[in-house]
Amino acid sequence: MPDISSPRIMIVAGEASGDMHGARLIAALKEQAPEAQVCGIGGPELTRQGVEILYDSSQLAVVGIVEVISHLSFIREALRILENRLKEQQPDLLILIDYPDFNLIMAKKAKRLGIPVFYYISPQVWAWRSGRVKTIKKLVDRMAVILPFEQEFYRKRGMTVDFVGHPLMDSVRTTRTREDFLQSLGIAPESTVIGILPGSRKREIAGMLPIFLEAAKCMQDQLVKPVFLLPLAPTLCEDDLLANGLAESGVEVKVIRENRYDLMGACGAVMAASGTVSLELAILDVPMVISYRVSPLTYFLGRRLIKVQYASLVNLVAGREVVPELLQNEALPEKIASATVRLIANQAERTKHLNGLAEVRKKLGGAGASAKAAKLALATIRKNK
Repeated sequence: MPDISSPRIMIVAGEASGDMHGARLIAALKEQAPEAQVCGIGGPELTRQGVEILYDSSQLAVVGIVEVISHLSFIREALRILENRLKEQQPDLLILIDYPDFNLIMAKKAKRLGIPVFYYISPQVWAWRSGRVKTIKKLVDRMAVILPFEQEFYRKRGMTVDFVGHPLMDSVRTTRTREDFLQSLGIAPESTVIGILPGSRKREIAGMLPIFLEAAKCMQDQLVKPVFLLPLAPTLCEDDLLANGLAESGVEVKVIRENRYDLMGACGAVMAASGTVSLELAILDVPMVISYRVSPLTYFLGRRLIKVQYASLVNLVAGREVVPELLQNEALPEKIASATVRLIANQAERTKHLNGLAEVRKKLGGAGASAKAAKLALATIRKNK
């Protein structure tokens, strides 16, 4: 068996979430191969793991056509730097994390040089632009996916793929009891605590916060001692909330900067924008109503391009509607309020909802996703040797 105790690895994590998941992967990999030398694109989390950062991922994390065009010079520069390193100090493995448009270019460069490619955390090709699977199959030696239905999707298309479980199963947990957390905020334990999670981007706040605040106002007289909590994402400041109706809403909302998972775990139910947060809430066993509203043009185009039945990851994993989804024209304060109140007041509906969340947690796999992915990455090197 070839010695891979000190492999040379390049990793590309172009976004904040990729930096976080990549850091956990590298930490697990170094437990299995302590002398591993790792370089690539990343941010503060990968830096903390001792990765040699060749290009800062914050320069690449852009959303939208206009932003991408304005960042083309950064993207070209990053590609040039990484290609030079691939040629000059050829690594034993290239690890790619999501970020498909950039990463598939890198995969092509690596394959030309005979460097094996390990893809961790699949692009959402099952949702849109599924034609990219042909390119992925040609360029990627092994894929490790974190959503259970992705494994079947790739296997049907002839790829070597492993489901390793979701890394959030390792990281999402509360650090204190509900009673301790509420007491620290001066909230009576018998209060009905409702979470408001409008997203982590300014455009999401602009679209969803006013709707959720109006829904909260509708709920005030229907719940026993209602308290509304909002975790402030690190990407935002309180002015972003004030600019979108927080002060004049007529609802008292406690904005919390820290202990996000403790806040979520203390809630009886949550109103949340569609996104990864739905999985975090499912792991914490917190009932939720998922909602989202975008511009009419974006919605029109999305309906034609996106080929999945549900907006929330919870429902996609379950393969059925476990959590209510109120999207676009259905994203009305009265409807969101009504659905949220039912999850508090209707015990039969709440029990059914919680049973569905338990089913989703089971499908997400147990702990150890990063360790499993690290083992597969090293196996890919060994096979190539």
